[in-house]
Amino acid sequence: MNTVTSANSTRGAKSRPAVASAAPERNFASTSVPRHLARGAIGFGLITGSIALVPILGPATLLAAPLALIAFRGCPTCWMVGLAQTISRGRLERQCEDGVCTLTKAHP
Repeated sequence: MNTVTSANSTRGAKSRPAVASAAPERNFASTSVPRHLARGAIGFGLITGSIALVPILGPATLLAAPLALIAFRGCPTCWMVGLAQTISRGRLERQCEDGVCTLTKAHP
């Protein structure tokens, strides 16, 4: 249960803010779009190659699939979110007021 107490009733204890802070923003963006696309090509190549080579080289090739997670910085969905962040970097601005966040065009 969350309760808010006044500063007078805490008697020397550190007071907590009444509203919890927003969750930290996740950043999956790269420094440039070509670099991000290269990471995606490496990640998808590792996944495809590891699955396609199983009939030829055996199940040991599946050990290459976790390396794709490093290239993706998590998963293919994380990579796609990062692509959107990389493309929109500097073009969109997030503004939060009274617990409501909106996206607007960034001012040059």
